[in-house]
Amino acid sequence: MGESTTTTTNLQPAQWGKSLLATQFMIDPSYRNLNHGSFGTYPTHVRDKLQHYQALSESTPDLFIRYQYPKLLAESRAAIASLLRVPADTCVFVPNATTGVNTVLRNLTWNPDGKDVIVYFDTIYGGCGKTVDYVLEDRQGKVSAKVVPLDYPCSDRAVVEAFVSALDEVSAAGSRAKVAIFDVVTSQPGVRFPFEEITRVCREKGVLSLVDGAQGVGMVDIDLSKTDPDFFVSNCHKWLHVPRGCAVLYVPKRNQDLIRSSLPTSHGFLPLPAEPSGGVGGDRKRRLNELAPGDSNPWINQFNFVGTVDNSPYLCVRDAIEWRKEVLGGEDKIIKGLMEMARAGGKIVADILGTEVFDNDEGTMTGSSMVNVVLPLAVEEAAAAEKSGAGVVFEVKKEDAEAVGQFIVNALTDEFKTFIPIFLYKGRWLARLSAQVYLELEDFEWAGQRLKEIVERIKKGEYKKE
Repeated sequence: MGESTTTTTNLQPAQWGKSLLATQFMIDPSYRNLNHGSFGTYPTHVRDKLQHYQALSESTPDLFIRYQYPKLLAESRAAIASLLRVPADTCVFVPNATTGVNTVLRNLTWNPDGKDVIVYFDTIYGGCGKTVDYVLEDRQGKVSAKVVPLDYPCSDRAVVEAFVSALDEVSAAGSRAKVAIFDVVTSQPGVRFPFEEITRVCREKGVLSLVDGAQGVGMVDIDLSKTDPDFFVSNCHKWLHVPRGCAVLYVPKRNQDLIRSSLPTSHGFLPLPAEPSGGVGGDRKRRLNELAPGDSNPWINQFNFVGTVDNSPYLCVRDAIEWRKEVLGGEDKIIKGLMEMARAGGKIVADILGTEVFDNDEGTMTGSSMVNVVLPLAVEEAAAAEKSGAGVVFEVKKEDAEAVGQFIVNALTDEFKTFIPIFLYKGRWLARLSAQVYLELEDFEWAGQRLKEIVERIKKGEYKKE
C-alpha cells in the first residue's frame, strides 16, 4: 500500500514570542501579523505534515485517496472530537465555517405554511448573512427572518434578553422560530458571545441552534457535550494552527437525518427509496458509491469524499493538536495565555491612544484571543453618548468617513507592513487586534504607536490628499 502514512518527529517545548516566530513559523520577519483572526497560519512542523500527505497522494493516487485517506481522516476526526468532547461519529470536516452554515441551512426543510423564521443577530458574519438572504430568496414564501439588534458594549445578560424578546415577538406574530444562528466570537466587533446561554434558551424554546464558531476552536474552551447545540461549525485553520481551509462540522446523532446531503452532494449521498407511484426517490442501485466506504456511518461517508480537491489540511488536524500540546503546552495553557495577552495588549494600545478597550462592565466581551480598541476618532454625526468615556475625540465629517478608514488601512499595509482590521461601529472606529503565540506585548506597543501616528496625520487632513 506504499510507505507509512505517519512520520516521527521529536517535538520539544518552546518559549512563546519572537523566538518561536523565528524558528517555527513562516511569517516574514519584517511583517507584524496582528490579524491572526482573519486567516490564521500554521507552523513549519504542520507544513511538513501537509506536504507529506500531499506527497503520498501523488505517489499512489488511487491507493491513497481510496484506501489510506479515509483512515487518516478518521484519526483527525477522532482528534477534533476529543477536543470538543463529543463522539467521533458526530464530527466531519468541511472547507470553512461558511460552508458548514450553508450545509445546514440548505438542508433544513421549511413548513409549507410559511410561518418558519430564521433568527440571527445583527453581528452575523457577512457571508452567513448573505446565505440567509439566499435561503429567503430560494424558499420564497416558505421562510422569513428576524434580526436581533445589539447595542455593544452591553452585558451578556442584555444579549440573552434581546434574544428572548425576539423569540417572543416571532411567536406573538403567529410565526415560529425554526433555527437561530449565532457566534462563539463575533467578527466585527470581535467579542466573546454568550453562545452557551443562547443555546440553552434555544433548547428551552424548541428552536434549532446553529452555532457559527468561525472564531472558536483553539481560542475558546468549547465543551459541546455540555453546551449541546443542534449544529456547530468552527474553523480549524484560524486558531488551531491547521492549514487553510479546514473546519469541523458537528451534528449530534439526533439531527443527522436532517442533513441529507453534503455541499456539494457527494458519492456518499443515499437518495430516498423510489415510491411505487414513481414519485420521490432515486435509483439507489444504479448510483452506488464509487469509492471504498470509509465508515459504517452513512452520514459520515457523505463528507469523506466531496469531489476531487486537496483535503490534505483535514489530515493535519491531529498533527496540529499534537504540536500545540507538545510545543505550546496544551489547549488550556494556550487559551488562557492568549486571552491574557489580548487583554494586556489591548490596554497598552488604549493607553497609548488615550482611549479604552471596547468591553462591558463584566469584562466578558474580551474573553477570547482578540481585543477591540476604540480609536480617538468619531463620525461627526455620532451620538454624544458614543463619544463619551474615551478621551479626546477628533470628529470626522460623515462624507469623509470612508476615506478616513481607507487611509488608516493603506498606512498600515503600505508603510508599516501590517494589517489591523479597522471598522466603524455606531459612529466610532475600532481596531481589532489578535493575540498569538508568536507575538509579544511589544508588538501591541508598536501597534499602538503606529495607530497614534496615523490618527495625528488624519487630524492634519492627510487623508484628503489621497
